[in-house]
Amino acid sequence: MNKGQSLWKRAICSIPGGNGLLSKRPDRYAPDIWPAYFSRAKGCEIWDLDGNKFIDMAQMGIGSAILGYANEELNVAVNRAIDGGVSTTLNAPEEVYLAERLLELNAFAGGVKFARTGGEAMSMAVRIARAYSGRDKVVFSGYHGWCDWYLATNLTNDNNLTDHLLPELNPKGVPNGLANTALPFRYNDVEDFKHLIDANRDVGVIIIEGARYDFPTQDFLNEIQIAAREREIVIVVDEITSGWRMTDGGIYKLNGFKPDIVVYGKAMGGGFAISAVVGRNEVMDEAQNTFISSTFWTERVGFVAALKTIEILTRDKVWEHLIRIGTRLGEGWLKLAKKYDLKLHITDFKPLITMKFKYDDLNNSILTLFTQEMLKRGYLAASSVYVSSAHTDSIVEEYLGHVDEVFGVISIAIRSKAVSERLETRIRSDSFSRLT
Repeated sequence: MNKGQSLWKRAICSIPGGNGLLSKRPDRYAPDIWPAYFSRAKGCEIWDLDGNKFIDMAQMGIGSAILGYANEELNVAVNRAIDGGVSTTLNAPEEVYLAERLLELNAFAGGVKFARTGGEAMSMAVRIARAYSGRDKVVFSGYHGWCDWYLATNLTNDNNLTDHLLPELNPKGVPNGLANTALPFRYNDVEDFKHLIDANRDVGVIIIEGARYDFPTQDFLNEIQIAAREREIVIVVDEITSGWRMTDGGIYKLNGFKPDIVVYGKAMGGGFAISAVVGRNEVMDEAQNTFISSTFWTERVGFVAALKTIEILTRDKVWEHLIRIGTRLGEGWLKLAKKYDLKLHITDFKPLITMKFKYDDLNNSILTLFTQEMLKRGYLAASSVYVSSAHTDSIVEEYLGHVDEVFGVISIAIRSKAVSERLETRIRSDSFSRLT
């Protein structure tokens, strides 16, 4: 047992769920052998508690480390801010500077509010959108966090989130009075959206993701835009995952979509905690007619980190590198899948490139075997890669060389119907379940 596994067993005895984020649970990768904890990180390299070095070809801080880990230019700016104090009786001036920069980059907008996490920012956006529209009902597509407004959809049907990244989330603790206030529609399904919006004339807010695995179609966006305009519905685009990865802001800037509110998080701070709700002036002004306030939403580090991260992203056009590297990874996976006659699908959103095995009930076993074998070769590997500026061509070339070996192992295991026999760990799971 590695030190990370040992500490994880302690964690689940003192922290419900083991940690604060489902995406970092070992159960999602290779449950009994995943290192679980890091001692230090640099670029796209991570050292575990046993001193083993891994190349991160997986989550990169769950998408937050867009510049790589411990980026020197970013850390210099943050450390300078820390040395000057981070939370005082007076406000940090960088809050204003960051708000002004975000308004420059989002020409439609006239106001900005900040938070620390994506879930907080989405709750803030929903509160403001409901305040402006005067209507409670939200229709949405995609994953938007852990908060009551979102989980309320499962009060009426346990399967409402089946097509939205995390199925069967338990809404226990969410007030029953919120039933029927949040209703899902399938991503890129125009007819499903039209049916839902026609059946609910009292909708006040429409929420979609900028992109997840694939891009929204133009027909899908057009129908949303038409419905919102005709019925004065507020459109919120969740760019927490997609933002900054293909342009200097959100995906909406590339497809002509016209949101009322855009929400940023994850990559905007380069790994430091900061999120933002950016919206039309008249919509955001409603934030003054409801109560939205928290001490650490004014802490200095996040503002400084976001300003420096955005400076680097826009100066170096980092998104061009992310798209190129992600494209190369996807093409490499497909080429190797063809070599070994593996059934594999690759998604369109290259900066979060994702492969999906097409073996039905065997998929999780195959992916667990992939992660297990890549760990042996010095990689933290999963079905998705959040590409960062630290991922170089040489790193990708060496990684694909190891994937070549592992796809060969997987191919033999599938043909001989021995995938389970090859596993040295329990099968991975994305479900949010009790651990003790």
